[in-house]
Amino acid sequence: MNMQKQSELIKQLSDKELLIQLFFTQLLLLGTSIVLSLLFFDKMVMWIDLFRIDINEIIYYGILTGCVIVFADLLLMYVFPKKYYDDGGINERIFKNRSVAGIFLIALSVAISEELLFRGVIQTVFGYITASCLFALIHVRYLKKPVLFISVLIVSFYIGYIFVITENLAVTIMAHFTVDFILGMIIRFQNWGGVND
Repeated sequence: MNMQKQSELIKQLSDKELLIQLFFTQLLLLGTSIVLSLLFFDKMVMWIDLFRIDINEIIYYGILTGCVIVFADLLLMYVFPKKYYDDGGINERIFKNRSVAGIFLIALSVAISEELLFRGVIQTVFGYITASCLFALIHVRYLKKPVLFISVLIVSFYIGYIFVITENLAVTIMAHFTVDFILGMIIRFQNWGGVND
Protein backbone atom coordinates (compact mmCIF):
# COMPACT_ATOMS: atom_id res chain seq x y z
CA MET A 1 0.00 0.00 0.00
CA ASN A 2 1.55 3.33 -0.95
CA MET A 3 1.68 6.36 1.33
CA GLN A 4 -1.04 8.22 -0.56
CA LYS A 5 -3.49 5.30 -0.33
CA GLN A 6 -2.65 4.82 3.34
CA SER A 7 -3.15 8.53 4.00
CA GLU A 8 -6.53 8.44 2.25
CA LEU A 9 -7.56 5.37 4.26
CA ILE A 10 -6.61 7.13 7.49
CA LYS A 11 -8.72 10.15 6.51
CA GLN A 12 -11.74 7.86 6.06
CA LEU A 13 -11.48 6.46 9.58
CA SER A 14 -13.08 8.27 12.47
CA ASP A 15 -10.92 8.96 15.53
CA LYS A 16 -12.69 6.12 17.33
CA GLU A 17 -12.09 3.66 14.46
CA LEU A 18 -8.42 4.66 14.27
CA LEU A 19 -8.03 4.12 18.00
CA ILE A 20 -9.74 0.72 17.76
CA GLN A 21 -7.35 -0.28 14.94
CA LEU A 22 -4.37 0.86 16.99
CA PHE A 23 -5.38 -1.13 20.07
CA PHE A 24 -6.29 -4.17 17.95
CA THR A 25 -2.79 -4.11 16.45
CA GLN A 26 -1.23 -3.85 19.91
CA LEU A 27 -3.33 -6.75 21.21
CA LEU A 28 -2.23 -8.80 18.19
CA LEU A 29 1.44 -8.05 18.95
CA LEU A 30 0.92 -8.87 22.64
CA GLY A 31 -0.81 -12.15 21.79
CA THR A 32 1.96 -13.02 19.34
CA SER A 33 4.62 -12.38 21.97
CA ILE A 34 2.83 -14.61 24.50
CA VAL A 35 2.38 -17.46 22.00
CA LEU A 36 6.01 -17.21 20.83
CA SER A 37 7.28 -17.10 24.41
CA LEU A 38 5.39 -20.32 25.14
CA LEU A 39 7.01 -21.90 22.07
CA PHE A 40 10.57 -20.66 22.55
CA PHE A 41 11.04 -20.59 26.33
CA ASP A 42 11.20 -23.80 28.33
CA LYS A 43 9.47 -22.15 31.26
CA MET A 44 7.36 -19.01 31.34
CA VAL A 45 9.38 -17.84 34.33
CA MET A 46 12.41 -17.42 32.00
CA TRP A 47 10.48 -14.76 30.11
CA ILE A 48 9.17 -13.11 33.28
CA ASP A 49 12.74 -12.98 34.62
CA LEU A 50 13.50 -10.42 31.89
CA PHE A 51 11.62 -7.84 34.01
CA ARG A 52 13.40 -6.17 36.91
CA ILE A 53 12.37 -3.04 38.73
CA ASP A 54 15.77 -1.39 39.04
CA ILE A 55 15.04 2.33 39.48
CA ASN A 56 18.57 3.41 38.52
CA GLU A 57 18.50 1.39 35.28
CA ILE A 58 14.97 2.56 34.49
CA ILE A 59 15.92 6.21 34.93
CA TYR A 60 19.37 6.10 33.33
CA TYR A 61 18.80 3.63 30.48
CA GLY A 62 15.04 4.05 30.13
CA ILE A 63 13.95 7.64 30.69
CA LEU A 64 17.24 9.32 29.73
CA THR A 65 17.58 7.15 26.61
CA GLY A 66 14.02 8.09 25.66
CA CYS A 67 14.82 11.79 26.13
CA VAL A 68 17.95 11.50 23.95
CA ILE A 69 15.87 9.87 21.20
CA VAL A 70 13.21 12.59 21.44
CA PHE A 71 15.88 15.30 21.25
CA ALA A 72 17.35 13.66 18.13
CA ASP A 73 13.86 13.37 16.56
CA LEU A 74 13.12 17.03 17.28
CA LEU A 75 16.45 18.01 15.76
CA LEU A 76 15.58 16.04 12.60
CA MET A 77 12.16 17.72 12.48
CA TYR A 78 13.85 21.10 12.72
CA VAL A 79 16.53 20.39 10.11
CA PHE A 80 14.49 18.56 7.46
CA PRO A 81 11.40 19.81 5.64
CA LYS A 82 8.14 18.34 6.88
CA LYS A 83 7.77 16.14 3.78
CA TYR A 84 10.81 14.10 4.91
CA TYR A 85 9.34 13.05 8.24
CA ASP A 86 5.62 13.11 7.41
CA ASP A 87 4.15 9.66 8.10
CA GLY A 88 0.96 10.30 6.16
CA GLY A 89 -0.75 11.98 9.09
CA ILE A 90 -1.13 8.83 11.19
CA ASN A 91 0.70 10.06 14.29
CA GLU A 92 -1.10 13.40 14.15
CA ARG A 93 -4.47 11.65 13.89
CA ILE A 94 -3.58 9.35 16.78
CA PHE A 95 -2.38 12.04 19.19
CA LYS A 96 -3.71 15.46 18.15
CA ASN A 97 -7.13 15.30 19.81
CA ARG A 98 -6.33 12.98 22.70
CA SER A 99 -6.29 13.79 26.39
CA VAL A 100 -3.05 13.47 28.33
CA ALA A 101 -4.43 10.25 29.86
CA GLY A 102 -5.28 8.97 26.38
CA ILE A 103 -1.76 9.70 25.12
CA PHE A 104 -0.35 7.99 28.22
CA LEU A 105 -2.46 4.87 27.60
CA ILE A 106 -1.57 4.71 23.90
CA ALA A 107 2.16 5.18 24.55
CA LEU A 108 2.13 2.58 27.34
CA SER A 109 0.25 -0.05 25.33
CA VAL A 110 2.51 0.42 22.28
CA ALA A 111 5.67 0.30 24.40
CA ILE A 112 4.61 -2.84 26.28
CA SER A 113 3.35 -4.83 23.28
CA GLU A 114 6.22 -3.95 20.95
CA GLU A 115 9.00 -4.39 23.51
CA LEU A 116 7.62 -7.71 24.75
CA LEU A 117 7.64 -9.04 21.20
CA PHE A 118 10.78 -7.48 19.74
CA ARG A 119 13.14 -7.45 22.74
CA GLY A 120 11.52 -10.01 25.03
CA VAL A 121 11.02 -12.72 22.43
CA ILE A 122 12.65 -11.97 19.08
CA GLN A 123 15.88 -10.42 20.39
CA THR A 124 16.21 -12.98 23.16
CA VAL A 125 15.72 -15.91 20.77
CA PHE A 126 16.99 -14.69 17.38
CA GLY A 127 19.39 -11.92 18.32
CA TYR A 128 19.90 -8.20 18.37
CA ILE A 129 20.24 -7.56 14.62
CA THR A 130 17.18 -9.62 13.65
CA ALA A 131 14.96 -7.96 16.26
CA SER A 132 16.16 -4.46 15.41
CA CYS A 133 15.63 -4.92 11.66
CA LEU A 134 12.18 -6.52 12.11
CA PHE A 135 11.14 -3.71 14.46
CA ALA A 136 12.04 -1.14 11.81
CA LEU A 137 10.25 -3.12 9.08
CA ILE A 138 6.93 -3.25 10.93
CA HIS A 139 6.87 0.51 10.61
CA VAL A 140 5.99 -0.07 6.96
CA ARG A 141 4.61 3.41 6.48
CA TYR A 142 8.18 4.73 6.89
CA LEU A 143 9.71 2.64 4.09
CA LYS A 144 9.20 5.32 1.44
CA LYS A 145 10.44 8.07 3.76
CA PRO A 146 14.22 7.56 4.08
CA VAL A 147 14.67 10.03 6.96
CA LEU A 148 11.89 8.38 8.99
CA PHE A 149 13.02 4.86 8.14
CA ILE A 150 16.67 5.49 9.01
CA SER A 151 15.55 7.23 12.21
CA VAL A 152 13.38 4.30 13.32
CA LEU A 153 16.14 1.84 12.36
CA ILE A 154 18.69 3.71 14.49
CA VAL A 155 16.22 3.95 17.38
CA SER A 156 15.52 0.23 17.08
CA PHE A 157 19.22 -0.64 17.25
CA TYR A 158 19.72 1.84 20.11
CA ILE A 159 16.89 0.39 22.23
CA GLY A 160 18.00 -3.12 21.28
CA TYR A 161 21.50 -2.28 22.51
CA ILE A 162 20.04 -0.99 25.78
CA PHE A 163 18.45 -4.44 26.18
CA VAL A 164 21.83 -6.09 25.44
CA ILE A 165 23.38 -3.99 28.24
CA THR A 166 20.62 -4.33 30.84
CA GLU A 167 18.74 -7.52 29.89
CA ASN A 168 15.77 -5.76 31.45
CA LEU A 169 12.47 -5.31 29.59
CA ALA A 170 11.28 -2.76 32.14
CA VAL A 171 14.07 -0.48 30.88
CA THR A 172 13.29 -0.84 27.16
CA ILE A 173 9.57 -0.45 27.81
CA MET A 174 10.30 2.78 29.70
CA ALA A 175 12.58 4.08 26.92
CA HIS A 176 9.96 3.30 24.26
CA PHE A 177 7.16 4.76 26.39
CA THR A 178 9.15 7.95 27.04
CA VAL A 179 9.69 8.51 23.31
CA ASP A 180 6.07 7.87 22.34
CA PHE A 181 4.59 9.82 25.26
CA ILE A 182 6.73 12.94 24.81
CA LEU A 183 6.32 13.02 21.02
CA GLY A 184 2.58 12.39 21.46
CA MET A 185 2.37 15.32 23.87
CA ILE A 186 4.27 17.54 21.43
CA ILE A 187 1.85 16.61 18.64
CA ARG A 188 -1.08 17.25 20.97
CA PHE A 189 -0.01 20.64 22.27
CA GLN A 190 2.14 22.15 19.54
CA ASN A 191 2.25 22.53 15.81
CA TRP A 192 5.83 21.42 15.12
CA GLY A 193 7.35 22.12 11.74
CA GLY A 194 10.72 21.99 10.05
CA VAL A 195 12.58 24.96 8.70
CA ASN A 196 11.43 24.28 5.15
CA ASP A 197 7.74 23.41 5.34
